[in-house]
Amino acid sequence: MAENDPSLPLRRISPLATVAEPARYVLADAALVAQKCRDAAVNPRRREIHCFHTRDADRLHRMINALQPGTYVRPHRHLDPPKDEAFVLLSGKMGFVCFRDDGTFDRKDCGILDRDSGVYAVDMPAGGWHAILALTPDTAVFEIKPGPYSPIDDKDFAVFAPREDDPGALGYLKATEDRFRALMGLPPRDWA
Repeated sequence: MAENDPSLPLRRISPLATVAEPARYVLADAALVAQKCRDAAVNPRRREIHCFHTRDADRLHRMINALQPGTYVRPHRHLDPPKDEAFVLLSGKMGFVCFRDDGTFDRKDCGILDRDSGVYAVDMPAGGWHAILALTPDTAVFEIKPGPYSPIDDKDFAVFAPREDDPGALGYLKATEDRFRALMGLPPRDWA
């Protein structure tokens, strides 16, 4: 939404992402967040990104990451090159897990971004295994991390977690979220 003009269309750059057109400034308003949440709800991956950076080579990547329950964000880290990553909650409720090298985690490795609880953001230093969970429908975060982006080395995926296209990925996600919810005292997940 360039220069606060809600009539400007979003430009799709992949099946998972849109981008803001370059302008003097770009606002992330409720309409944009709602649109990305709707897009995530119909996307087979159950998530969508809206980029504010316009090139993969940009030094700072800023985006809205909209997530629906049941999306699988494979545990990963940003080690080489090292990249810190931060999330600021815009809507919904997001869980995060910081895994140990063997894929295990405990209560102290988990957190919840929840505006009602007054927890709005998480900063994850480079090199730690992590994943995020959409705990409610229409969860959206503002994500910030250094660029440039290269699909070859942007993420180091955890060998303890299945690939996104692996038949075991859904079972792994369910088990991870079930453990997370039990550790955090949350009700059972309501998605199959």
